[in-house]
Amino acid sequence: MGIDRNRILVLTADPAIERAVRDAVEVGSIVRPGARTASAVRALLPEVDIVVADWSGQLPLGAAEAALGGHLRLIQQPGVGIAYIDVDAWSEVGVPVANTPGGNAASVAEWAVAAAANLCRSIGWADAEMRSGRWPQTSIRQRDCRDLGERRVGLVGFGDINRRCAALFQAFGCEVAYTSRRPIQNSALRHLALDDLLAESDVVVVAAPLTAETRGLIGARELALLPREALVINVARGPVVDEVAVADAIRSGAVAGAALDVFAREPLEADSPLFGLDNVLLSPHIAGGSSTALARMFEMTADNVARVCRGEAPLWTVG
Repeated sequence: MGIDRNRILVLTADPAIERAVRDAVEVGSIVRPGARTASAVRALLPEVDIVVADWSGQLPLGAAEAALGGHLRLIQQPGVGIAYIDVDAWSEVGVPVANTPGGNAASVAEWAVAAAANLCRSIGWADAEMRSGRWPQTSIRQRDCRDLGERRVGLVGFGDINRRCAALFQAFGCEVAYTSRRPIQNSALRHLALDDLLAESDVVVVAAPLTAETRGLIGARELALLPREALVINVARGPVVDEVAVADAIRSGAVAGAALDVFAREPLEADSPLFGLDNVLLSPHIAGGSSTALARMFEMTADNVARVCRGEAPLWTVG
């Protein structure tokens, strides 16, 4: 197979992904758009064979791009989320779309559990107090600093991330239950309807994919079902959890705190009501961004591109 059949358009700005692909592909050439614009991408689509997508959302691959790329052999997302790729549009023109399932699951799960432990013990709050010149050894007792291990944990979604979360929380001694579209066979954990899960959970970890059904899944009504001491952890996608409703619930005392790694609009807007709350942990969408996870996802991306360059069927296709 000649080099002219392995022209790879790399849209992500991260040079590490390009290096991984270049090292893995024995015969091929890398192409980059002259500018990070939709028009520059569209101009190149008829000339390339494979596209490594952009995970920032700046260069989405929608129906307009699919109309130009029906000859492509693969759209490879160098991550798990495919919100910026119109999988249906690409499926209609016969182009497979793949991602890197599970590539960052361990990292996201670790972040979720660490964030829950941080909030349970007010670690971030105590650090801020000390940096402000105070010694909160006594005042921290007013913040319900119970051990994580005695908290009841509810997992919303039960994919790779929350399955890992379950094991980690159980290692702390937590009682764990979950909700998903259907019970998971051979799971020893209790499967509950969402409302029942929320009503008994002291810690809720949301790790469900963003779909039409899950958009706004956790809103004011759902938050009102939680115990007053509950903590909300969102490592899914911003629109799955109504962050304004979370801020309102915390401010009213209906919910004790939250840790959010994802937001409806990113970067988080400067006037977000979340910034004024000292029992909210904010993170810039980096739960799955450990060096360990990135290396794993880049390797999976490069390996899948190399497979297609060799004429083999891609792995991890979606849709």
